[in-house]
Amino acid sequence: MAEPRVPGGRESELELPCGEVIDTHDDLHMGIRELDCACGATHAVVLDAHPLARFVPEFLEQVLVETVEPADDHDEFTMAHLMGVVIEEFPERVAVADAAEDGAVGFSLAWVTDFDSRRLHEIVVELLVELMEHAVSHAEDDAVMAEFEEQMLAFDVSAFVEQYRAERNFDDRHDTAI
Repeated sequence: MAEPRVPGGRESELELPCGEVIDTHDDLHMGIRELDCACGATHAVVLDAHPLARFVPEFLEQVLVETVEPADDHDEFTMAHLMGVVIEEFPERVAVADAAEDGAVGFSLAWVTDFDSRRLHEIVVELLVELMEHAVSHAEDDAVMAEFEEQMLAFDVSAFVEQYRAERNFDDRHDTAI
């Protein structure tokens, strides 16, 4: 995972991929999903406390938790693992704030991306499809692999993200599982 970038001022400062600096105490909170930046862009914000269901339905979140074995001390696949996959693909486009020792915020890790939340959502889904394809390839069952590939050819990431975001409203306390 990328090292947290702190510009040298207060420990609560985080330099974003665009070069702007934010304060994790003032600018980030549990309900935030996007940050309107002084650079003029909108950046996606992900906190370790956010559920994987922010990006995929709960049934798929459960499958990921039950089947993916992290190569670290965690017992299950978490948002930290998912964002680690994003960082592997886009290391210069994600800033990481490690707030584990900071009792003034309600999260341990925060990621602020160079992408807006919709584009990050598409990237996450694309990466999860690649992860699933890799897992299916280990099944050593040509029929299963062929069926998966056929389903993926018909799967439209943009359409999925559009529909998922329309059906889910994480800013509303009445959000329900799908």
